[in-house]
Amino acid sequence: MKILLLGIGNVLYADEGIGVHFVNYLQENYQFSHPEDQLEIMDGGTLAQGLIPIISKYDHLIVVDTVNASGVQPGQVYFFDFDKAPSEIDWQGSAHEVEMLQTLIMMEMLGDRPKTYVLGCTPTVLEPMTLGLTARVAAAVPLMEQTMLNHLSSLGFTVTRVKDVAIDELIPDSYKRGVTADEHY
Repeated sequence: MKILLLGIGNVLYADEGIGVHFVNYLQENYQFSHPEDQLEIMDGGTLAQGLIPIISKYDHLIVVDTVNASGVQPGQVYFFDFDKAPSEIDWQGSAHEVEMLQTLIMMEMLGDRPKTYVLGCTPTVLEPMTLGLTARVAAAVPLMEQTMLNHLSSLGFTVTRVKDVAIDELIPDSYKRGVTADEHY
C-alpha cells in the first residue's frame, strides 16, 4: 500500500501553516518503516487541485490541515475518516481549506480519491505575514503527534524517533525546505 502524509497550509498566515509545519516536524524527528507499505511525507502548501495527479497515485491519504469547526476554541484537534466527518466540522475555513475540500470531493466524483483521513487543528484567525504558531495551536502539537504516530502504528509502521527538534525551531526556515544550495531565493 502506498500512503501519503500530506501537509496543507499557508505558512505566511501563522496557524494556517500548521499542516505544513507539522509534516516537516514529523519528517525531521522520525523514521517510519514497514515491511511492505510505503510512506511518503509531502508539503502540499496551498496547491490543492494541483495535487490531484500526485494524490491519485496513493492508496491511503492523510491530510494535515486546519479545520473549521463551529463552537470550539482554537487548538482543538480532530482526527477522522473524511467520509465520516464530525458534524461540527463546517469546512468554511480559509481559502486553502475550502479548496482542498473541493479537490477531495472532485477526486471522489472521478473515483480517484484514496481512502482519506484528516488530522486537523482549529486555528486562530490572524493577520497575514505572520510566521509561527499561536500558543494554543502550538500546544496542540503533542496531541497531533501522538494521534499520527498511533495511526501509522495501526497501519503496521515501526516508528523510530531520530531527533528531538521542536516544531518552532523548524518554522523560520520552513519556506526553504526542499530548496537546494544551487537555487536562488
